[in-house]
Amino acid sequence: MADKELHHLELLEVGRQIQSRERSSEEVTRAMLARIEAVDARLRSYATRMDAQALDEARRADTEIAAGRARGPLHGVPLAVKDLLWTEGVPSAHGMTIHKAFRPTEDATVVHRLREAGAVILGKLQQTEGAFADHHPQIASPVNPWDATLWPGVSSSGSGVATAAGLCFGALGTDTGGSIRFPSAANGITGLKPTWGRVSRHGAFELAASLDHIGPMTRSAADAGAMLAAIAGADPRDPTASTVPVPDYLATMTRGLAGLRVGIDPAWTLDRVDAPTRATLAAAIRTVESLGASVREVVFPDTAQAVLDWSPLCAVETAVAHEATYPSRRAEYGPGLSGLIDLGLSQSATDYQKLLLRRTDFTGRVRTFFEQVDLLLIPAIPFAAPTLERAGQLGVDSELLAGMLRYTCPFDLTGSPTLTLPGGVTEAGVPVAFQFVAPHFGEDLLVRAGWAFQRATDWHRRHPAV
Repeated sequence: MADKELHHLELLEVGRQIQSRERSSEEVTRAMLARIEAVDARLRSYATRMDAQALDEARRADTEIAAGRARGPLHGVPLAVKDLLWTEGVPSAHGMTIHKAFRPTEDATVVHRLREAGAVILGKLQQTEGAFADHHPQIASPVNPWDATLWPGVSSSGSGVATAAGLCFGALGTDTGGSIRFPSAANGITGLKPTWGRVSRHGAFELAASLDHIGPMTRSAADAGAMLAAIAGADPRDPTASTVPVPDYLATMTRGLAGLRVGIDPAWTLDRVDAPTRATLAAAIRTVESLGASVREVVFPDTAQAVLDWSPLCAVETAVAHEATYPSRRAEYGPGLSGLIDLGLSQSATDYQKLLLRRTDFTGRVRTFFEQVDLLLIPAIPFAAPTLERAGQLGVDSELLAGMLRYTCPFDLTGSPTLTLPGGVTEAGVPVAFQFVAPHFGEDLLVRAGWAFQRATDWHRRHPAV
């Protein structure tokens, strides 16, 4: 493949080339750094570049591979990580001015595991303030590479932009209310939100501890499976990380969709989205059926109260996460994050207990629901990537916000794993996405379904012209 196309190769393909010594990791890393230099001044996806360190890691990878010590599919592959993930000696600001001078003395567990897998870390990717809804007023937002007038998604906006634009071969993002899924949908990439506890959160700044998920944002479901396999698993430094064994996602993904039961709730999904999203869902259903899945009409548990409860529940946990600096340094916070924390501080103990009881009830209903199907097929968001102007109304238009969260935050409350896939475009060429949702620790089913869908379609191989 020509060098000019190198930056859009899938992670597993460029990894194969590096590990077979068809290309060197240093060659690929230099090409990516040159592309970042040429393109990212306009897209603003990187918060911090790690050029010298990345080249050192690439040379080390080449030496190990030449000596017959290849570590696996990520070895020598240039990746990037969201800025809230601690990276030893490198600024890790969490999208905030308060932490701009913070240089951790250790790597987050997920960063450490990427390094152990031999990955090359190109840098830290920009995010919203505190991983909530808005970028800090003093920090420029990343730009959607498909169209500068389109929303880039939140809060893992830099991860979505960099992966879509060919500025890394995959990235880590986080999801508390939809922040892997929003930028994956808006930028036309694949995003995997694992089961809560599947991936250690040690060394990650919190937005809301019991809602935060760390996961891969990539060009394909297979790439996402490879990254998840590297970062998942128990961690003595995070007692909430699950001890459930981690499957070999790449070994099982080729089983595909044949024989799986896929649920679709027409009233909840098809009737409540815009026309391009409805068309994308209909096409996805036809593809799923053609691949041997049994598509069943189902009624999913009502999510209306869960969507209403997400904000105050998140707010209480965010207030706890920021108690060392808020309200003592309120003036250094942007209005979005400070407003969320104030909401949390306003909740009474009885308010909070009611939230917890309703969350437990909803989680139980969803767990029971998955006794009748293996996967649920739903929108990622109810419309194609919105314009920046429309997205700017999220903070004041409660109906718009509820619609945006309808298909994302319920699965942060339950901790259920989801896979977001590009599935179409509008007449104007704007990406449209959908999700598969699985029962807890069903990431192997998600990777299987995503692999099968992407073998039958080419939406994930379409890239913005940047």
